[in-house]
Amino acid sequence: MADARIETNAPGPSPSGTPINPLLPSLADIQAIESPGAPSQSDAAVSPQSTSNVVVDPLGLEPVTKRRKFEANSQINEKLEQRLGGILCCAVCLDLPKIAVYQCQMGHLMCAACFTHLLADGRLRDQAATCPNCRVEISKSTASRNLAVEKAVSELPSDCQYCGKEFPCKSLERHEQVECEERPANCKYIRIGCQWKGPIHEAHEHEEVCAHPKKSGAEVMTALQARDVDFEEEKKFYATLIDLLSYEKIIFNDLQMKPYRTDEYVQKLFYETARFTAFNHQWVVKARINNSQRDPHQSCEREITYQLILKTKTSCPLNIHYFALKGPFSDMKLTTKIYKHDFTDTENMSEYNLLPLPDSSECNRLLASKAINFRLIMFLLSK
Repeated sequence: MADARIETNAPGPSPSGTPINPLLPSLADIQAIESPGAPSQSDAAVSPQSTSNVVVDPLGLEPVTKRRKFEANSQINEKLEQRLGGILCCAVCLDLPKIAVYQCQMGHLMCAACFTHLLADGRLRDQAATCPNCRVEISKSTASRNLAVEKAVSELPSDCQYCGKEFPCKSLERHEQVECEERPANCKYIRIGCQWKGPIHEAHEHEEVCAHPKKSGAEVMTALQARDVDFEEEKKFYATLIDLLSYEKIIFNDLQMKPYRTDEYVQKLFYETARFTAFNHQWVVKARINNSQRDPHQSCEREITYQLILKTKTSCPLNIHYFALKGPFSDMKLTTKIYKHDFTDTENMSEYNLLPLPDSSECNRLLASKAINFRLIMFLLSK
């Protein structure tokens, strides 16, 4: 019986191996894929060693050189320290924790700064703080410290920000502050106006050729006058404090401010103490965050301001000086700044004054706690 031949218009490989459609693989490429050990006609002159590493793209859409480079990069093995650094990093800032490490109930890690920031954000939004990975609720009672991770992180290497060399995290701080030869230093003649700043190993060389010691007294006085301004401010503060300690009526109270919400449509957070007695009058301390900003949780810069309120009537004006200290029941980092106000029946509230905290991180730490403990010292000027 004769073979029947059916002619079709479907595209297919030509007898020579060249495809009708240039996007389709050729017959030689298909044969090379199906039998990689057998060389094709076009590669007959090529040795088996040279064809063993050839990667064939059936569609011919990616250059061979690009594929080889990609495969070579994907085969590079990272160091164990680098892989551990990616695993043990904070889930919020993605950096290796430097001090305490907290974890949620599902085991996700957070550094101490980010943990307190999340708790502070929850306080400002009047919502429970949640883990950024699994959204489980976190608090100081539900989250726990992971001591094993803290010890592991302390042994991992970290780059010095000045010289770029690797040191264990537990010794990096000492290296950057004491040992590193590239750490920044000022000229020892900075008091008389030298503004040079550079690596500490270059400081001695600079000081030998520094021009400021050779300047005349009149030229040096310009720099000293700027330093005198700061000295006078400090001197004025201590003089005021010594003068206040000579007052007849001095009293202090250890207070605790608790968080509350306003009755407005958009509720705002504020802190207030219970009533306390001083100079035979009832008083209250009230505080607010970022001067009652509408959405303080959207700002990274945060501050606390407080005011002193007289709750009872007075027959004569009360000239009060006051300032806040951390007190025996608090670990607040606080500097001293003295404020004053004349209290009367009509002016029974002082202005909101800044609680002098060092930075926003300390403010977040206070907001993350259930209450703010401090000591208030008051001085009454008798007329």
